[in-house]
Order: sequence, then structure tokens, then C-alpha cells
Amino acid sequence: MSDDTKIRPFRIDIPQDALDDLRDRLARTRWPAELPGIGWTRGVPGAYLRELAGYWRTEFDWRAQEAALNEIPQFTTAIDGQDIHFLHVRSPEPDALPLVLTHGWPGSFVDFLKVIGPLTDPAAHGGDPADAFHLVIPSLPGFGFSTMTETGWGNLFRVAQAFAELTRRLGYERYGLQAGDVGAGVAGMLGAIEPERVVAVHVNGPGQYPFGPPVDPDGLGEADQARAARFNEFQASGLGYLHLQATRPQTLAYSLNDSPVGQLAWITEKYREWTDPAAELPDDAIDRDQLLTNVSVYWFAGAGASSANFVYEGMRAFREFVSRSGGEDFGPPPAPRPTGYAVFAADDGIRSLVDPDGTAEHWSEFDRGGHFPAMEVPTLYTGDVRAFFRRHR
Repeated sequence: MSDDTKIRPFRIDIPQDALDDLRDRLARTRWPAELPGIGWTRGVPGAYLRELAGYWRTEFDWRAQEAALNEIPQFTTAIDGQDIHFLHVRSPEPDALPLVLTHGWPGSFVDFLKVIGPLTDPAAHGGDPADAFHLVIPSLPGFGFSTMTETGWGNLFRVAQAFAELTRRLGYERYGLQAGDVGAGVAGMLGAIEPERVVAVHVNGPGQYPFGPPVDPDGLGEADQARAARFNEFQASGLGYLHLQATRPQTLAYSLNDSPVGQLAWITEKYREWTDPAAELPDDAIDRDQLLTNVSVYWFAGAGASSANFVYEGMRAFREFVSRSGGEDFGPPPAPRPTGYAVFAADDGIRSLVDPDGTAEHWSEFDRGGHFPAMEVPTLYTGDVRAFFRRHR
């Protein structure tokens, strides 16, 4: 670990010329031709993206969003040579449980904005003060303002070690973990390396690893058959983004770093595919300004490129792990700490595959929400996190 253990206050302050450049690039977008009648079947439709990009250029107020973000205490600290950006929001309740929230791809700390108040100060949001948390919300290396400066940070074990050090620097002797997507991988490893300090782990959207075999629907209940069909379809036609980031991240980086519309489409496609199936458009599921705040953070931080490199390294490590285990690994390893799962409407988690031994002490299923529950259904998300951790305080 780095000898520099200082924790430094951080404020977002995007230069005006960067804002002007963004708007200029959006205005000069070289729009591609589009075949008639294809809708969303081949990616983001031009008409929708033109309208969303126009809103980003002329109506979205970055300065208002920046000011709101800067009302949340933010910091950076160097760990193992890497600057880690994080939000640290202490509860007014003295007995609150520290909780580390870890985002995934294509998310960021912006994912959690709607749940910070209810989790840290439940009494002010109609809840029980006994459910309060102190929140630590780090940006994964290469995401947000955790600018990646060297290779090796896609190794989730290394990230878990860094986050363990972060909690020590903040003075937390015991804490819980909540995460989804690749953040759930970090949380699982963190629980394994710090079992004496991690009280429990809560995961949203558990699912089969994307390169596992297709799921056989025979013998599954109706809801799990639908999840199996969704997972099998994802394997058959939805892995293009992952193959590209896992094999040629630097080639992709030039487009994401040079074209804001390219970055917008790259993320918006996943908001459409991974949010509540009842939502027709991405911003029917997620507040449009919150969606664009996340995309803006990616753009201003150049995180489209660095997060792709993070995915590349993470997938290489995953493949090596599967190879060493005989090529038969399909789901996450048994959790070393008490674990709870929340499956939302767009998720494909099947309990018999994710938790075949039935060891998970908490399993919730919801008919709303999706891959980004803290953004889509913050009340459901908050309620499930509170319910799970009540027994671990």
C-alpha cells in the first residue's frame, strides 16, 4: 500500500471550456444512416438518440447537477499507487452501521444518489432510525474520478484489498457490503479477505456468469423459465459490448473518448436492455437527468476508455479462474459471509443456480426494477437493504 494515507477533500469542477467543447461536439455529430423499421433490434434508434442528445446539449443543466453532487462529501486517497475517489456520508445516528456501496458497469457513484438520504437518515424519510448506515461509495479504478494510471486494476482481488484499506483509513472496524454487477464480485472477494470485519453482503441482480452454458428451463418454475429465456437470449445476441471490451478496449476507447454521442449510445443501450421490461424507453425507467449525469461523468472523466480497460482485465482474470477450475464454473463461489440477494424484474438470477445449496439467508424477488435498482426503484432497493442488515447490526 502507498505510504501516503492522506484523505483529501474533493470537489467536481469541470472547466467551462470542457462544457463548451461537449456542446460543440454534440452539435456537430455526424449521424449515420439508418435502415427503416429496425427499431431497437440493432442498437439505439437514431430518432431517440437525436432527441436525447439534443436535450443533453440544450436543456440538461450540468452546473446544477455538479452543484448537487458537490453537496455530498467527496474525497480521494491514494492506495497502492491508485487514487480512489469516494463519497463518504455519515449518518446522524451514532450507532449506524458502515456500509460500502459498490457500483458496476456502466454505472458510477451517480447510481446511488436517490438512496443516500434514506439509507443514512431513515428517520427523515419515514423510516426507523435503527436502520441507519454510514455510507462509503467508492468509484472503481477507471470509473468516475478514480482515474486509472496503470494496468492491473481490473483484478477484483486487488480492488477488494484497496477498498479494505479504505475502510481502515476511515476508522471502520466492521462494515457491510452492498453491490451489483462487477461490484458484486468485488464485494464477494472483500468478504472473503476480511471475514472478521465484513458483517454481511447484499447483492442485487445475481445471475449466471455471462459465458456459462445456456440454462435448461426444464423443471424450473414459470418465473425462472422467463429468467432462463432472458439469460439465453442475452448469451445469443447481447454480449457484443462485453466481447469488444474484453478483447479490444483500446480500439473502442478512441470512439468513446472522441464522440459524446458514441459514449451516450454505448451506455443508453444498456439502460434500455437492462432496466424494467415494462419501461418502453431508458428514461421511462431512469430519471433523464440522472441518466445524463452518469453519462456526463463518464465523458468528462474519460471513463469510457478506462472502464473498458477495467473490463478487459477483469474478464481475463475470470477466464483464467475458470480454466484453473476445469472450465465448469457457472456461478459465483460460495459466499464466506452471510449473503442476501435481491432479484428485480429485469434480472436473470435463478436461485437453484446462484444458490444451489440454499445457503443464502435472504432472497427477495420483485416484479419491478432491473439492473440499476437504486436508480429505478430506490424505495424497493432501500427497503430490501434495510431488511437484510437488521439481523447483522
